[in-house]
Amino acid sequence: MTPPNIFSDQELMNLLQEGDHAAFTEIYKRYWEKLVLIAWNHTRDKALAEDIVHEVFISLWNEKNNFQILNVGGFLATKIKFVVFKNYRKEHRRCKLAEMNFNFSEVSLDEEKLDALFLQDYINGIINDLPEKCKLVFKYSRQLGMKNSEIAAQMNISEKGVEANLTRALKIIRSNLEAAGLVALISHEFFKNL
Repeated sequence: MTPPNIFSDQELMNLLQEGDHAAFTEIYKRYWEKLVLIAWNHTRDKALAEDIVHEVFISLWNEKNNFQILNVGGFLATKIKFVVFKNYRKEHRRCKLAEMNFNFSEVSLDEEKLDALFLQDYINGIINDLPEKCKLVFKYSRQLGMKNSEIAAQMNISEKGVEANLTRALKIIRSNLEAAGLVALISHEFFKNL
């Protein structure tokens, strides 16, 4: 076999899409240092920068067949910046939730409560982005506790329409949580109660 280090980035991507581990390793070797530097420039934290780069490479492997990547370096640099932003936003939200919900005179924060608040805040953001009818049905059902027949009468739609919008809302919430890697933290019972 030809040594992977003589392949172009595009050839390596083609091999990667076939599941070639040597191609993945070569891409990793080519871009690791540059990506850590980009992440460090944004975070000023070496350990966090390395974690972000690992996350991006795991994502590259897991999603290798989901993208047509023409510029590997540009794609990876953009992914790094996106993950840095996502991490910053998450930490910013966690800090805001901590400020709003905890008494800082206490010696330690209850991490489980903070995680639950963050998760609820994240889900509320997803709900606010739902299509209008879908969001309204979801809020009537889950937040106001209305029955499907009551929602149908209120919105002047059929009960089947209510069920369809509710199902769609739950699918959107679940897919967003899966994309963010949060669905593993949530029990099936949670979705029944959502």
